[in-house]
Formats: sequence, structure tokens, C-alpha cells
Amino acid sequence: MDGNGMAQLASFRNDYSEGAHPRLLEALAQASGEQNIGYGLDRHSLHAAELIVARCGQPQAQVHFLAGGTQTNLLAISAFLRPHEAVIAVDTGHVATHETGAIEATGHKVLVAPHVDGKLTPDGVRALLRENTSEHMVKPRLVYVSNTTELGTLYTRAELQALRALCDAHGLLFFLDGARLGSALAAAGDDLSLVDIAALTHAFYIGGTKNGALLGEALVVVEPALQTDLRYLIKQRGAMLAKGMVVGCQFEALFEGGLFVELGAHANATAQRLQSGLKAAGVPMLIDSPSNQIFPVFAHAHIEALARMTSFEHWAPYSDSQAVIRFVTSWATRPESVDALIHAVAGLVR
Repeated sequence: MDGNGMAQLASFRNDYSEGAHPRLLEALAQASGEQNIGYGLDRHSLHAAELIVARCGQPQAQVHFLAGGTQTNLLAISAFLRPHEAVIAVDTGHVATHETGAIEATGHKVLVAPHVDGKLTPDGVRALLRENTSEHMVKPRLVYVSNTTELGTLYTRAELQALRALCDAHGLLFFLDGARLGSALAAAGDDLSLVDIAALTHAFYIGGTKNGALLGEALVVVEPALQTDLRYLIKQRGAMLAKGMVVGCQFEALFEGGLFVELGAHANATAQRLQSGLKAAGVPMLIDSPSNQIFPVFAHAHIEALARMTSFEHWAPYSDSQAVIRFVTSWATRPESVDALIHAVAGLVR
């Protein structure tokens, strides 16, 4: 109970509040008792890269293990682009909204198109291509998407195929942010696999931080032309971990079996349990999300009351009297924690 006598609930602010899944902690403990070569050249990192390449079906791909998502986006995009080239993203895209101008700080403008359910469309890309046509403007060169999106929605295979075809027609690179790729691959209605994503993008990354790892992302560079000197650039950007095995051994554990998708599936299941319970209590949703992020609409007074009981993100205004908040579940979210939140919300809104 808090000072006002209200029950304290588990946090639903994000999917990285907990440390790491026990199997990953076991892998860390084992690797920590060994002497490993540094800078990502240890046997765990090399084996994890082999597992990911095999799962992707692209034997020429390179895998680089990095610490976090913003670092990975910044490193990859700045490495792939020439100084005058720009990124195309949706207006809700992570690189456009939640990275403190990291991409722009490397000298590359982010051009934004309106989203459709959180997703970038070929029409949005075409509009920006029509607006940026000469040497007096930046040159669009890389198309950025994330799966899941910032609104928890999924790209379909057909949608990624359409974007890749447009990229090929206009000489654009296609890059996918996979910070929540575990959730995407495990979501109901998903028709994409790692094989599909690797075949349809020039590069993408697989998020560990938001899917059970203590930290870490795996940058997969499929296109050989983008692989040159990447380790030099990783080092120059301060992204090369001396103790690279810390990330490598976790991805080894995630991909030796099916743990990566299993953790995403658990996060999704608890979020869908929450979304269904809130809808049953009469709470509307901004969007119907199939993943581990949900976006309920509440009256301001109810949001204030909820903030005294649990943690969440204040997402966006909705009307004069309502706003959207975001609840996120993780690999560690317990069903009973979800049920407690549903019960608390039902008591507020009835």
C-alpha cells in the first residue's frame, strides 16, 4: 500500500525493468569463470554469430554484437550512409522521436512520413522522394522501419516486400530495427521469419535488451557492400566491448534453442491477457496491438489514480478529458500481476 492506502501493483512501464532470464544468467556465470578473447572474438560470440547466420539463411551475412538499440541504429546508419545522405522513417519512428537526435548528430537528417498504424508505406516513401530531388537538399538513401513498430503493430511479409521493391527501384537501402523482434516473431498473425527478414533487408538487428538479455543487440549485415571496415567503425564509435563475451554468451543461449521466441511469446501472451481484460472493463484502445505493448485510453482522473498504483508511460493526448498511456509486458511479467492490474482498473472505471 502507498501513503494513501492504495495497493501497489507491478510496473508496466517497459520490457527491460528486470535483469536477465535465468538461463542467460547461467550463461553469463559460466562465461565469467573462463578466460575469453576480447572484443567480440571469443568463442561464445563467434558461435552465437554462427547460430544467427544459420537461422537467417544468409551465409554471407556478418553479425556484430552491440550494447543497446540507439547505439546500434546510430552505428549502422552512420556507417552505411555518405555525409549528404538521409534516412526515411515514419513520424513515430524511434530514430525520429526517442533517440535525442542521435542520427542527426552523426550528420544525417531523418526525413519523416506520416504513419499508418505505426507503419511506413510505399506512398510515404514516394512523397519524400518527390520532395528531395536535387543537390540543394539531402539525398534520401536509407529506409528505416521497426518491427514491432512504436505502436506495437506488425509488418506483414507483403508490406516488407513492397518496401524492398521500392528501395530496389530507387537505389535505397532497407534497414529494420528489431529492438522488439522477439515479440514480432511470436505475435499472432505474424507471417515473417528471420529468413524472410534477412532476405528482404540489407541489414537489421535482433534485440536482446527488451527480450530477456541483461543487455545487447545483434546487428546482422546481410549486404556484403555494407560490411567493409565495420569493426573499425564500431571501435571508432566506442561501441566495441572489450568483454564482448558478455553479450555473445547471452545470444548464444537465446539462439541455441527456441528461447528467443519463447520469451517474446510470453511477453505477448501477458499483454494480450491485459488488453482483453481492459476491453472487458470498457476501456477503449488507441490501436489493437498484437504484441507486448498496448495503448489504452483513460480519463485524466483515472490516469492520476493509476499513477499512484503502478508505473507506465504517458503516451499522447487523446481529447480534452482523455489521454493515451502505454502498458508494456516482458518475459518476466506474471499473469497474476496482469490480473491485479485489470481488477484495479475495473474498480476505477465502473
